[in-house]
Amino acid sequence: MFTRRLGRSNIEVSALGLGCMEIGGKMKDNEGYHLDKSLSQDQAVFFLGDVEDDESIRAIRFALDAGINLFDTAPAYGAGHSERLLGRALAGRRDRAVIVTKFGKPIDEAGNLFGRYASAEDVVGNIRKECDASLQRLGTDYIDLYLYHHMDYSLVDHAEEVIDILEGLVAEGKIRFYGCSTHDPECARAFVRGPHCTAIEHDISVIEDSPELLRICEEFDQGSIARGILGMGFLTGKYTVDNYKSLLAAEDFRYRDESSFLALLGRLDKVRGVLASSGRTLPQGAVAWVWGRSNRTIPIPGFRTLSQVKENADSFSFGALTAKQMEEIEILLGRVPEKE
Repeated sequence: MFTRRLGRSNIEVSALGLGCMEIGGKMKDNEGYHLDKSLSQDQAVFFLGDVEDDESIRAIRFALDAGINLFDTAPAYGAGHSERLLGRALAGRRDRAVIVTKFGKPIDEAGNLFGRYASAEDVVGNIRKECDASLQRLGTDYIDLYLYHHMDYSLVDHAEEVIDILEGLVAEGKIRFYGCSTHDPECARAFVRGPHCTAIEHDISVIEDSPELLRICEEFDQGSIARGILGMGFLTGKYTVDNYKSLLAAEDFRYRDESSFLALLGRLDKVRGVLASSGRTLPQGAVAWVWGRSNRTIPIPGFRTLSQVKENADSFSFGALTAKQMEEIEILLGRVPEKE
């Protein structure tokens, strides 16, 4: 087990965290329905496979006992259910955990759905209300890292106001630090102006690198919380072009972007041998690549079972890929030319 400093904060976290999106379970995706008019409301469901609450709690507690202390959730994950589950799992153990949650997506717990605000101004106007609701669901009086859950509303034009609100929450002791969960470098640069901004959460994987956001993390001393490292499961080795349709439920979210996930499988074949070297499984290789990419990265693979968490935790026994292995992957994926 080894740790990494979370950006400019004084928080030391395990170099591997847990992403708690999947354990939220099935929910209605009103945001997806709004953004993709080809979907019916019945089709607009966010679902990545069946989960069982007691299993989720066992997995979280195993991780904590194994030394993994960073847990990433959001109100949108299961319309509050993921936050509540995490709070239950950490009851009596809160002081050992670093909790990351988010704001920016309205939810309806009773209706089991998450959606979108009417405007960026509404996002800003509800930050305090969302924070209080998350604290209640999590069963805690403070959040270690509070992230803007950025999708389609940029808060760049409201950055000063948002930072003032977040700094106020820091002063009140409701949050310790903040940042943003985004794919947009401009949004990240707007947030890093804040004195207590300490982390950017962003997509990155061995197949889809994120050099610009990593540069921002380096320039502004931010932690890089690495989401999507397993390509929504398509980089685990479980799925193939021939079997994935039989393994995914008909309403699985991943059918919405089928072509992108199939492209992941094609590129994975090029680097499978390197990732699985030294006795690693493919998920452990994916973690090892993220560690090798930067000393700021903290991968947060998702999970639905205890066995998945155990496999991810075993990544610590292997560590990061070597510089030579990292270079070999870049060549195999055509990101750098092979040396003569």
